[in-house]
Amino acid sequence: MASIRLSTRSAYRASRAFSTKPSYRQSSPTTPHIAYTQSCPSPTCACEPTPALPEDLPLDTKTPLLHTMAMYSSQVVLCTGQPDWSSRIEDEKTPSGDFIRGMKGLIGRGGPAFDPFNNVSITASSLPPTTHQPPNTTTALLFPHFKRIPSIPHDSPSLSTFATAYLKAQTLHPAHASLSADQKANLIRNPTLADALPAAPHDITTPTVLICGHGGRDARCGILGPVLQTHFEREFERRGIEGEVAVISHIGGHKYAGNVIIYLPPGWEGGGKWEGGDALKGAGVWYGRVFPENVEGIVEETVVKGRVVVEHLRGGVLRDGGGLARVLEAQIAKEKGEDGALKLKPRARGRK
Repeated sequence: MASIRLSTRSAYRASRAFSTKPSYRQSSPTTPHIAYTQSCPSPTCACEPTPALPEDLPLDTKTPLLHTMAMYSSQVVLCTGQPDWSSRIEDEKTPSGDFIRGMKGLIGRGGPAFDPFNNVSITASSLPPTTHQPPNTTTALLFPHFKRIPSIPHDSPSLSTFATAYLKAQTLHPAHASLSADQKANLIRNPTLADALPAAPHDITTPTVLICGHGGRDARCGILGPVLQTHFEREFERRGIEGEVAVISHIGGHKYAGNVIIYLPPGWEGGGKWEGGDALKGAGVWYGRVFPENVEGIVEETVVKGRVVVEHLRGGVLRDGGGLARVLEAQIAKEKGEDGALKLKPRARGRK
């Protein structure tokens, strides 16, 4: 896989026998109210046309987007400084490839700290490494923790320390009840170990936009990703928004390109125009079928106002680890007086 999910499909199926969520968490005492708008507003200025895509790789414009992403407890975004990668990022002959292979051997299937109920996604990005980064180290962004961890060494003890400090489960799934005390301890997070890493973490306090641009994996995202990156960068600059925009490796769903993840830090206020309450603060919002003409509206609605654009929503992760799609779906159904799940359908588009 290009974006390594360290709990495998078979493990995910097993986890569903015990829970409806692949990453276990205790229930939140309150359900946040999510502000939303059904559709993306039209742009106020002329946009560049969407580039032509290969005829043999059509986009899926009919399948409902909601619930088309796999839930995860953590997304590790590697700062590789590269614009593209091998089809399988673990095959990269680079420091980031060394990091991925080391982490997969530790918490991937068969690894000593593998937990099938704690889904960790590792993604390569075009973001630059830390200045003067030592050799054989990797800098990573961690979401939805909103941390930047510089210069993580690739040796086994350091990778184990990183995983235990940041990636392991905070609360074990009930299915682990029969494990020994030592086995349980090996699967539990210990944040105090963060101090054992050579560089201190930094809080991420501005929005981060991640766009699948993995041309080495699929031409659709490889073509659309860089174009969307340019449009988001221009829109941020036009509005005076500080933040990072990058292309990333495969996150699933090339047929829903362009695929965009927007992480909004806990203290974000949208430049004083925030209307969305606290629900999206500290959250990650996944969008699909994003084209150049949608960028201005998505920035306005989600980054500035704190509202989800329903027609593009694939899902997301809330600050407490809950699923954005499930919460919003239940909220809209309740608003409509419906008991069942609401199917949020995409707007039909004349595009193949």
